[in-house]
Amino acid sequence: RPNLRLVPIAVGSLLSNYGWYILLGCVVIYVIVQKISQSLAARQGGRAGAVDAADIEPDLVVRRQEALAAARLRMQEELNAQAERYKEKQRQLEEEKRRQKIAMWESMQEGKSYKGNLKLSQQEVESGASTSAAVPKSKPNKKPLRGGGYNPLSGEGGGTCSW
Repeated sequence: RPNLRLVPIAVGSLLSNYGWYILLGCVVIYVIVQKISQSLAARQGGRAGAVDAADIEPDLVVRRQEALAAARLRMQEELNAQAERYKEKQRQLEEEKRRQKIAMWESMQEGKSYKGNLKLSQQEVESGASTSAAVPKSKPNKKPLRGGGYNPLSGEGGGTCSW
């Protein structure tokens, strides 16, 4: 009987010193147990659901795979068409460059300036490419702001101050 009187005192002192730590430990253990039980239930439910779906609807799985294959084939055909258009465009650009080089070589053989011909041919190509090209505006004849003989630093030209 005397030892039973010491038990509440020991438990009380233990709780008073380490009560918050014990409570926090219990909460952490509870949360960990809940997470583990949820993950185990999800694994078991996922396996059973996947097996049941495959057993029940095999034709649905086949249709999905066929639709996926058809979509991949369609995307591949579009990609091939884009590649062909790009190759054709590159061939046209290479042909145009070759024509320009031939024209430059011919103009050099004739003794003409090839740079001027190159610029003219590029302008013709650009004007032919864009049908709605704007007409370049001519610059108006500008008059100088002051007369030709005026120099503000010379001190001439009047005024009360001269340097």
